[in-house]
Amino acid sequence: MNKAIIGKKLGMTQVFMADGTMVPVTVVKAGPCTVVQKKTVERDGYSAIQLGFDEVPERKLNKPELGHLKVASAKPVRVLKEFKLDNPDQYTAGQQIDCSVFAADDMVDVTGTTKGRGFTGVIKRWNQGRLKETHGVGPVHREVGSMGANSTPSRVLPGKKMPGQYGVEQVTVLNLKVVKVDTERGVLLIKGAIPGAKNSVVYIRNAVKKA
Repeated sequence: MNKAIIGKKLGMTQVFMADGTMVPVTVVKAGPCTVVQKKTVERDGYSAIQLGFDEVPERKLNKPELGHLKVASAKPVRVLKEFKLDNPDQYTAGQQIDCSVFAADDMVDVTGTTKGRGFTGVIKRWNQGRLKETHGVGPVHREVGSMGANSTPSRVLPGKKMPGQYGVEQVTVLNLKVVKVDTERGVLLIKGAIPGAKNSVVYIRNAVKKA
């Protein structure tokens, strides 16, 4: 990984390519991000950079957070994220990073938090099928079904797909293509869908496993 940035998902739209094909894209407000801290092998045991994103008023941060940002002369930000880059020496504390680090046709990996769907059943959560709606099956037709053998082992085995909390998980989508970079608006147009709701924070890096 040699470049990365923090952004905010704005929504989806579509663009038309030169050959007339229509491509669905996700619009991401990428940056500007401030290099808040540089981690080194000598001091921290590994090398990385810490980026800050989304400015907020000072009153929304506590004194330790403000002091941490003051070292790099950075403005108060809501999001901090570390990236282990191959060449962190090209960055310095206090440096600004914007969407221009990426270019059209770059392949990227996007990490985000999926939408929360609350407590859901097995049909929505695990894509299971309904029970038969014939006599002797009801009164519930969307339940889990068999829990397993009742004598041996007389318990539900771990890993059984059951109802529960669905969503609010960190998900990374690999090998998405950057269709366009709009430096004036500071946005990236990324082909396809990415995880998260509108205005949620996403992390973009160049693709680790290129298809």
